[in-house]
Amino acid sequence: MDRRSFIQLTAVGGTSAALAGCGNPEHQILRFIPDEEHVPGVAEWKPSLCPLCRSGCGILVRVMEGDAEVVRGGQAGVMRMGLAKKLEGHPAHPISQGALCVRGQAAIQITYHPDRIRQPLRRVGPRGSGQFEPASWDVALGVLASELDRIRRAQNGRALAFLKRPRPSRRDELVDLFLERFGAPPAVAFELFTDDVLRRANLISFGREQLPTFDLAEARTVVCFGADFLGTWNSPVAQSAAYGRLRQGRSGIRGRLVQIEARLSQTGANADEWIPIRPGTEGALALGLAHVLLASGLRPSAEGARAVAAIEGWSGGLREHTPADVERQTGIPAARIERLARDLVDGRPAVAIVGGPALAHTNGLATALAVNALNALVGSVGEPGGLAFMPRFPATESSRPPARPPASVDKLAASLLGANPSPVEVLLVDDGVNPVFAAPPAWRVREALLRVPFIASFGSFLDETSSLADWILPDHSFLESWVESRPESGASVAVATIARPVVRPLHDTRAMPDVLLDVAARLEQPLDLPWKTFEEMLAAAYGSLPSTPESDGWSAALKQGGWWGPPEQLEPKGRPRQAAADERRARPFAPAAPQFDGDPADYSFHFLPYASQAFLDGSLAHLPWLQELPDVVTTAMWSSWVEVNPQTAARLGIAQGDIVEIASTQGSVRAPAVLFPGIAPDVVAMPVGQGHQTFTRYASGRGVNPMRILAPMADAETGAFAWAATRVRIRRISGPTGELVLFAGEMRERPDERR
Repeated sequence: MDRRSFIQLTAVGGTSAALAGCGNPEHQILRFIPDEEHVPGVAEWKPSLCPLCRSGCGILVRVMEGDAEVVRGGQAGVMRMGLAKKLEGHPAHPISQGALCVRGQAAIQITYHPDRIRQPLRRVGPRGSGQFEPASWDVALGVLASELDRIRRAQNGRALAFLKRPRPSRRDELVDLFLERFGAPPAVAFELFTDDVLRRANLISFGREQLPTFDLAEARTVVCFGADFLGTWNSPVAQSAAYGRLRQGRSGIRGRLVQIEARLSQTGANADEWIPIRPGTEGALALGLAHVLLASGLRPSAEGARAVAAIEGWSGGLREHTPADVERQTGIPAARIERLARDLVDGRPAVAIVGGPALAHTNGLATALAVNALNALVGSVGEPGGLAFMPRFPATESSRPPARPPASVDKLAASLLGANPSPVEVLLVDDGVNPVFAAPPAWRVREALLRVPFIASFGSFLDETSSLADWILPDHSFLESWVESRPESGASVAVATIARPVVRPLHDTRAMPDVLLDVAARLEQPLDLPWKTFEEMLAAAYGSLPSTPESDGWSAALKQGGWWGPPEQLEPKGRPRQAAADERRARPFAPAAPQFDGDPADYSFHFLPYASQAFLDGSLAHLPWLQELPDVVTTAMWSSWVEVNPQTAARLGIAQGDIVEIASTQGSVRAPAVLFPGIAPDVVAMPVGQGHQTFTRYASGRGVNPMRILAPMADAETGAFAWAATRVRIRRISGPTGELVLFAGEMRERPDERR
């Protein structure tokens, strides 16, 4: 479906359908009075923010007059109004730099989606049935306030829980402050492909609990351990722009990229050298490279001592891990390890990157610390062509809740299942949070949530988690809301993306931050929050921004879509500091071998579920443009598939398109096979994103969910979900059934497109 057809379907198509039945009073169309005036045929570009990942890319939205289907006061009708027609990267924004990834381009479909929830809904059927009826906001907010008053009267504030997606923003701060003032525990943050392991490692090594920014434009050699930084990891738009300058931005210099991973990613496909490695052994390779640098005299011993000192409690030196030892662990020849180490010195400035599957193992923190030590040894920390840490906007004192230990979905589920009655009586679920789909089955998240007496979701769509709610209080789309983000990576200056709504709300929805502030004021004992609206909170937070000669800082930020400036205007300039004493580890730390679920004798393959180029963790599978997007490496589309090395496939009698079953100790899934030479022979892989049971007409019932066979493994040090630590077996079930569709290959029968 192309862009024009989609917008006509959702914004205009319903008009003609209604008019066709205008002779019947039941089908009379309502035309509402416009909320604003636009000059017909004249486009206006307005700044905004792409919300689909943590990158915080600034965008420009093309707004023109048009007819749209809307809901006003519970009644559907048509209104002439300003409509978003196109999204583009903001040329002046330090993160997006005028570019926008394919997922960002598709974000416009969130606002105009035909299955978007258009007004508050009250559950009338069994939980999970999807049976809801419309309700008014007054009733919905009254019910929510009543539930909160009930547990507060019992002096049981800890009976309130909040599920959210972690995003560095004032929205997150408001949630945390609401919970703190209510007396509730911290919000439970859920993100499948989280980078918390790397943040913890950077806190230990450098005193900065955030993701680094890589100066690829000035580097000559980049060695990447597992991170698909051009596709799905960290800040791909900013990193792609920097990668372009690495390759072609300097006269006579072409930077070199080496990608080390078990499955060829988009970044690996762009590398000069792709090195397959045994899963979970990336840290051993980093230490092996460090050994060569020191043993060969390529780096002085003093540098090795300083690199180890950057990791408090490190037991053992970098002189261990000889190339022969590392070859036995990783499967990479010792001669290649020695040559790669020399390239790091001969090709300086050089930098090592780690992320993605490399850190999704039981030894993830060990791997991250090993790569940090390698960067310290090479001298890339805080130097041109290396890594640094982006200055951050501080939280405002009025919105800063006291520091409290973080919570996790697996611990929440365990507490719900282990107590009777449920320790949580009211659960609030933010828009887009869907652990019922993305969590491993051993966590029993769905079963746990069914034990909560009252659930209210701010979801814009019915998905596996929001369908369990008693009430749905639908959020505005990002184009209809005040939006704000403070990225942690991707630029050398501090960045806060801030934008007012670019279009009027289409339907009877409300922004979640404004709902929280409204409910806080409705309680019998109102919460002491200093703002009436989220706009007021943002204005107070950014009221002291540096001014320009033409206007104050707040007005200037709104005009350009945010504020960005040199770090000295917000925090002291300098290199990343070493961790303070109270932030360091209290006990010695040593590298560790990865542990896997499944006996290798029965489960002989490593299983790699990877972030989909289209859907990331599955939260974007409802957008039809992304359903049509071919995978950038295999060109497969429309459904799910299993990637198998051709040598392995030949040994097992598997042909292209055959239906195969992959099974773990947790269960099994079936999908067509794609013979893919860019994967190690002892690894099988699947993209994450498909397999939704409930997620609009475009994603429901399409493909399979590989998360359903993952074991509940965790990083031994941080407790982070080790989603790459499951072993599987594979077998052929049948010949091709027409499920596999390849854009650059034989086009088989296309499955039901559900349009």
